[in-house]
Amino acid sequence: MKSPPLLSPCLSWKRMAGIFFLPFISSGFAPRFKQEENFMLGRAHPSQPRFNWSHLTPLELKNRSVGLGTESTGRGKPHFTLEGHKFLIFGGSIHYFRVPREYWRDRLLKLKACGFNTVTTYVPWNLHEPERGKFDFSGNLDLEAFVLMAAEIGLWVILRPGRYICSEMDLGGLPSWLLQDPRLLLRTTNKSFIEAVEKYFDHLIPRVIPLQYRQAGPVIAVQVENEYGSFNKDKTYMPYLHKALLRRGIVELLLTSDVLAAINLQKLHQDTFNQLHKVQRDKPLLIMEYWVGWFDRWGDKHHVKDAKEVEHAVSEFIKYEISFNVYMFHGGTNFGFMNGATYFGKHSGIVTSYDYDAVLTEAGDYTEKYLKLQKLFQSVSATPLPRVPKLPPKAVYPPVRPSLYLPLWDALSYLNEPVRSRQPVNMENLPINNGSGQSYGLVLYEKSICSGGRLRAHAHDVAQVFLDETMIGILNENNKDLHIPELRDCRYLRILVENQGRVNFSWQIQNEQKGITGSVSINNSSLEGFTIYSLEMKMSFFERLRSATWKPVPDSHQGPAFYCGTLKAGPSPKDTFLSLLNWNYGFVFINGRNLGRYWNIGPQKTLYLPGVWLHPEDNEVILFEKMMSGSDIKSTDKPTL
Repeated sequence: MKSPPLLSPCLSWKRMAGIFFLPFISSGFAPRFKQEENFMLGRAHPSQPRFNWSHLTPLELKNRSVGLGTESTGRGKPHFTLEGHKFLIFGGSIHYFRVPREYWRDRLLKLKACGFNTVTTYVPWNLHEPERGKFDFSGNLDLEAFVLMAAEIGLWVILRPGRYICSEMDLGGLPSWLLQDPRLLLRTTNKSFIEAVEKYFDHLIPRVIPLQYRQAGPVIAVQVENEYGSFNKDKTYMPYLHKALLRRGIVELLLTSDVLAAINLQKLHQDTFNQLHKVQRDKPLLIMEYWVGWFDRWGDKHHVKDAKEVEHAVSEFIKYEISFNVYMFHGGTNFGFMNGATYFGKHSGIVTSYDYDAVLTEAGDYTEKYLKLQKLFQSVSATPLPRVPKLPPKAVYPPVRPSLYLPLWDALSYLNEPVRSRQPVNMENLPINNGSGQSYGLVLYEKSICSGGRLRAHAHDVAQVFLDETMIGILNENNKDLHIPELRDCRYLRILVENQGRVNFSWQIQNEQKGITGSVSINNSSLEGFTIYSLEMKMSFFERLRSATWKPVPDSHQGPAFYCGTLKAGPSPKDTFLSLLNWNYGFVFINGRNLGRYWNIGPQKTLYLPGVWLHPEDNEVILFEKMMSGSDIKSTDKPTL
């Protein structure tokens, strides 16, 4: 999904209503049927239908031939069919990569028990190919296991495989190594970009082929590309992707997604459906993203949407027999450095939680929206819904008071070998990770200087500037200059730059290189001879850090440092939420796993900690705090978002 400006003289109805009408079945991607010209949804007063799809599930439907299609019978409106039977898609979005693998079954069972028949998920290219030519479909990225689990539970799957997915992810799900070559044009038929897409498809699509409906799998439709109409830089790009999927053996219904109309709409009106009908007279409607909530950004408010409004909208979709997908049914978490950002005049990072005010909470708990939708779906179902899974209990653990700390400067020797360069090198172009550069985290640029003056550097997204170990200021997109006082002796100039998340929407993605871009100068004289440290914060780094000489935590410490403590989880660890109210800005690592970013500007005040990531009894907690030490780390059984 995209991220439109919050204030605009002509907002798309997608933003105003929280509804994203996509994907539509584009010409050439599906059969076309004529519809009665004077059919107007808004004038109809249909009775609430009752549906029985108990025979149309992956477990029951054994003899398969035609898959998901479209049809129009006589004077009736177009509709979807599955194996020739009239079918409505009741879909809900769950992103497997945002949910601990151990909880996939729980979330999918809750989707089924609510009354949905389909799960939709994106496939993030950047996570599956973190380095050029190095692919990962294991563990929490085991796409095939997630899809097969959905089938086992009785859910169909609509797959939205990335190149670009948006989804409030770093660079919209595109790998950051694509930014190494300034001549490479993202989301076009540019030769270098297409070569990368082809290689990715060569690894991804063979995994999808056996999961398709006609191969006895649950995948009934595949998205060609996400939200391209807003970009639309290359008229040949979409046809290329279409052919690339067909050539590799995708035979199920191909969907493309974008806004179908742009009208101002505060909430659903009868005329909404008339407008849609004018755009898609001969195709059934699929509301691929009905937004039941919204994402949050650091420094902004927490967004919520009224459950009654959601219930009413979904009831109208059902009444008029319109297929839909709830975005999000379960949002999950932007663990680690997964989050993206928006740019509307200024860069704003997406928070760690992707709760989204969804139907299920970030921790998988039921909400008022869940209960209302379940009641609605039961009222239109000819068969009883499955039993609702029990909620696992949450825990409140004893506070963690870090006892040891390690200033960043003492940890540098435990990083990988630094890069030495005449000029600064941006994050993506660092000669590390087999030539793929650095995707996430922080970069430290170090240079000895012997005089002060006006420092100038382009740092993305935010940089702390130090003389030796003393911070003297901040550089960011709005502040590229800093005064360095006159020096009596030569000192180390240190610039610590953090990637706070690459923009995930708009053509700004083309210019999302992080770190220092360009030269660094003092009094207009360029500096040369930099030592560059990559702080990717991978698990292997924390394993090495255990052998460091840690120090007792002082009463107060200013500057970036690692703080270590122990969380005692008892014999049976459970989910909890970490509260860091006494800390300022940084990241939390549990047994080497990156939970994500905390920041005292809010709105998010707690971090979700899955119980399955905890060991019985003792667990290592490390905070990387950028500004100033706090006191203890508390846990709670309720989040503050």
